[in-house]
Amino acid sequence: MVQFEVPAIIPADPQANVSDLLAERVKKTPNLALFAAPEGDGWRDITAAEFERQVKALAKGFVAAGIEPGDKVGFIARTTYDWTRVDFALFYAGAVMVPIYETSSPAQVQWILEDSGAIALITESADHVARFDEVRADLPLVRSTWSMHLGDLDKLIAQGSDVSDDEIQRRRSIANAADIATLIYTSGSTGRPKGCVLTHSNFVELVRNSSSALREVVETPGASTLLFITTAHIFARFISVLDIHAGVKTGHQPDTKFLLPALGSFKPTFLLAVPRVFEKVYNSAEQKAEAGGKGKIFRAAADTAIEHSKLLEAGKKVPFLTKIKFALFDKLVYSKLRAAMGGRVVYAVSGSAPLGDRLGHFFHSLGVVILEGYGLTETTAPATVNLARKSKIGTVGPVLPGVGIRLAEDGEIEVRGINVFKEYWRNPEATAAAFDGDWFKTGDIGTFDDEGFLKITGRKKEILVTAGGKNVAPAALEDPIRANPIVGQVVVVGDKKPFIAALVTLDSEMLPTWLANNDLPADMSLKDAASNRAVKAEVQRAIDLANSKVSRAESIRKFAILETEWTEASGHLTPKMSIKRNVIMDDFAHEVEELYAVPVSTTNVSLN
Repeated sequence: MVQFEVPAIIPADPQANVSDLLAERVKKTPNLALFAAPEGDGWRDITAAEFERQVKALAKGFVAAGIEPGDKVGFIARTTYDWTRVDFALFYAGAVMVPIYETSSPAQVQWILEDSGAIALITESADHVARFDEVRADLPLVRSTWSMHLGDLDKLIAQGSDVSDDEIQRRRSIANAADIATLIYTSGSTGRPKGCVLTHSNFVELVRNSSSALREVVETPGASTLLFITTAHIFARFISVLDIHAGVKTGHQPDTKFLLPALGSFKPTFLLAVPRVFEKVYNSAEQKAEAGGKGKIFRAAADTAIEHSKLLEAGKKVPFLTKIKFALFDKLVYSKLRAAMGGRVVYAVSGSAPLGDRLGHFFHSLGVVILEGYGLTETTAPATVNLARKSKIGTVGPVLPGVGIRLAEDGEIEVRGINVFKEYWRNPEATAAAFDGDWFKTGDIGTFDDEGFLKITGRKKEILVTAGGKNVAPAALEDPIRANPIVGQVVVVGDKKPFIAALVTLDSEMLPTWLANNDLPADMSLKDAASNRAVKAEVQRAIDLANSKVSRAESIRKFAILETEWTEASGHLTPKMSIKRNVIMDDFAHEVEELYAVPVSTTNVSLN
């Protein structure tokens, strides 16, 4: 059994809780700009001391409103400064936040509030209130609700004006390391969401050790980041807590439509994103260049960037001609992309899915080192991550200090350490099934190289076994196909079938530009595009590329382009943009069967 384990760098403190991280930051650097909030066309800095003052004032409001230590409070809102303000106000009041994705349906809101035993709910918008109102009658435990769009946070602050500082200090100090810090529900990609009990120790010890491991990223003077992925998910939530501990200035942009202008004005030094964001940045730049008649230049620049990065990573000498081309393209292409991201980005932390070698090398040559990592809600986000001083494109890095990973006989990744959750809330059967002793069974399959760098190869439950007995990991095919500009999502099928096939959806954002660049009507509907020969040929090109990376028995021989999209709203994607494979297989069972209605003997699909 392969196993890598790294001792914690920072000794554990059995009395520490998450609120201590903010209190320590204020004591150390009270005047440090810890946040920046949008103001006009720019940003207004908020110091550590000012943030804590606002946190305490809101915590007093929760106390005055009857929130007791240990009470569960639901929170549904977008990624904004107020999200983190509410988060720490609840910590200071001794309460336990139960975050809810702001896209959750009324049924999902009901399940999470009911299962968690939440006694209060904070919402951001009228739409969130409307969703709660649909199920309010079935949630008798929820006795208090506050709506941010109605100014209820200010009302709470006014209500708590008579609560003493001593009372807040008492409440924030009640929880110790072993106590529950938050209750986060899994995204539900494989059934009903389960509540993950994350302790104060999970956050505090992982934050302190990760900060040390990632010191070049988060402890560099002037470090800053702009959060735009949902803070209701553990990935951004962990980073927001890490930023407070490390003194990173954090901004927020909840609407990705305004991400580029926000990056341009905020100018972060590092980013946090999922691979789909990097794919969008690349594809948008490529299609924009194509529209301007510079598509060949962009592709040549991309090829040069990738070649340059691969040579550097391999420790080889870069040929003189490659150096000349790289310098030219740096002025023509790379510098413009760096400027679009704010001009100061040095690192980007990526998670939730594999990025792919091509994009990793491309951004590396732009001067942006993408540090891919791996983790789950159950591991408080990161278990492994590439480091600034040592990273390998195509891997998710080595284990973090305080964490151990071993591979079971079938390749399943198992984790133990300071980051592993306590249990599934009120679900002892699921908890018992998820552990082998103190090792958490992730359900993911991976391999280690000789230096302990982990590579994710797929999900255990998603491995397809064809009728011929061939084991196929869908991700190896899906990831390169999804990188194509017109592909929205893809699901590879073929379990117990004679060959591998795929369902493909189109990207409605990128499609109009691609159509215009290919002399086709930009306003073509998804339905018409799905049957268009040129569109089919482009999808075929993406599939040919994916097939070139696998054996013939694993290759996709047939595909269908659907006339619809898979989105979070349609119920086919999780909030972190992962596909809900089981839901898709149920909803599109007919389309899957049609793929196998006529046998094929060729390696790839015919476009007839």
